[in-house]
Amino acid sequence: MQTLLAKRNQMLDAAHLRFHREEGEASALHCFVLDCSGSMLGGKRLALAKGLVVALFDRAYRERAEVALVCFGGATAEVRREPGAAHWWNDRWLAPIGGGGGTPLALGVRTGANVLLRAARRKPSQRRILWLLTDGRSAETPARPDSADQIVVVDFESEAVSLGRCAKLAESWHADYRTAADMTSA
Repeated sequence: MQTLLAKRNQMLDAAHLRFHREEGEASALHCFVLDCSGSMLGGKRLALAKGLVVALFDRAYRERAEVALVCFGGATAEVRREPGAAHWWNDRWLAPIGGGGGTPLALGVRTGANVLLRAARRKPSQRRILWLLTDGRSAETPARPDSADQIVVVDFESEAVSLGRCAKLAESWHADYRTAADMTSA
């Protein structure tokens, strides 16, 4: 509109162009909640999940989005990367992240939700996406994180007899459901 006002009834010229820049706020924050429990070590699921995180960080970098990373396993959940630009992530940084122990799914989800909640206070207009990467081998059924605008559950379960917990969780949360195979072949 400002360009048209500056132009008036003259021929359009570069001097007439007006730009409106948004505040320096990233358009989205992708918070990755990575299951590092013992069950993810079987079938190299954790290695596959870490590779997928690197690919998703690369995509976020191209989109100029922010990223955060929460790892959970054993009895803890740890914020490994506070929200910020996805410019320096690579597989060498993720390689040392190990796995083992139980699956504190509720704690991991709650920790990711808290990261998103703090980010919402800083940048209220920023879109917040929570990515849960897990094999669903937990008896816990955490509540849907309200601080997420969108949730994607990536299912790494690969046993012959599937428990289907990730699909059930995604359905109860009204979240997007994807299998690891779908994500790695895309």
